[in-house]
Amino acid sequence: MVKALQIVRIELVRLLRDRSNLFFVFLFPLLLVVFLGVQFGGDFSNPIGIVAPDDDDAATNVAERLDALDGIAVVEVEDVETLEDDVDRGLFPAGLVLPEGYTDALAEVEPVEVRFVGRADATSMSLRSLVAAVLAEQEQPGAAAQLLATGRAAAGAEEVGLRQLREAALEVQEEAGRVEVAATTLGVDELAEEFGGLGQFDLGASQQLFLFTFLTSLAGSGALIQTRQYGVATRMLSTPTSVSTVLLGTAGGRLVIALFQALYIILVTAVVFDVDWGDPLATTLVVLLFCIAAAAAAMIIGSVFRNDSQASGAGVGLGLGTAALGGSMVPIEFYPETVVQVARITPHAWANEAMAELVRRDGGVVDILPQLGVLAAFAVGLLAVGSWTLRRALVR
Repeated sequence: MVKALQIVRIELVRLLRDRSNLFFVFLFPLLLVVFLGVQFGGDFSNPIGIVAPDDDDAATNVAERLDALDGIAVVEVEDVETLEDDVDRGLFPAGLVLPEGYTDALAEVEPVEVRFVGRADATSMSLRSLVAAVLAEQEQPGAAAQLLATGRAAAGAEEVGLRQLREAALEVQEEAGRVEVAATTLGVDELAEEFGGLGQFDLGASQQLFLFTFLTSLAGSGALIQTRQYGVATRMLSTPTSVSTVLLGTAGGRLVIALFQALYIILVTAVVFDVDWGDPLATTLVVLLFCIAAAAAAMIIGSVFRNDSQASGAGVGLGLGTAALGGSMVPIEFYPETVVQVARITPHAWANEAMAELVRRDGGVVDILPQLGVLAAFAVGLLAVGSWTLRRALVR
């Protein structure tokens, strides 16, 4: 057992002494987590473009009221043509055009036309309803002024201007409290609501963990070939060291490297970026089983190839390919159903699915039992094949 632990220690030291790993193991994963967080994390609001006149109090109020609603982000647009083009291309689900003199028109209780530019989908229809509700609030003081003027005229009282009556109605409205508009669905689907509850860096952290844990393991499989090429394995077997001990130490070394990479990403992202990793026990089980599968896959790669360049190249290609297919570059929920079914041949798909349950839906161990079962099957199956192929390579 002591000899096996020494082999494990040597494997880890070799990883840390390789200067190229300082970037790919320590820095690059964090850079991708930051990139994904800045680009996509934490903001899944529906952007609505708005064209409004400058220095118009009522128009500014409309923009502020819309922006304050949950799930809506107001973006100022220069002109109507740009807004129409952006909506047509899908950059905005909807847009709003407020005319010049909007405040004066409301003050004089004159008809005013506000243009809504939308798309033929549920999101646009929901946004239109919310816009109409906000605009209706601004109509209320004018309607109250009209009602007061009508009442005074009927009673034969002294005529009062609509502007003064509207200002009085505004004062009454402020004293009585404002009517709030509750934003509920907005036409957003269940997946977008899940993503909307994530922290800025939560979405990319677990994806990058599985990507780099598997990639680092497979890319380092060339070290197993170097061990045979340089005669290290032969010298170990020439001593009172059994093949099983060498095999155990080598497998343990691959597993420690995978766990080291995973633990590093978890700790740094949790401390620096405040990433939520869900239930600790469930996350530990997912990461452990995935690391065993990654270590076993590295053993297979390091056994079937005859030189380290081939093994490293194949490891990088296979690592990136399985990560892309398994949802570690783009969330697997965005894939067509056929691709999702194909993706299930990778451990990444099951691991990402498990983390989605833990982080997005606050699940626990019971909720991810199917995913844990499949990951365990991957780990056991790959470990059995890896042990057999590596044993053959060592004694060959």
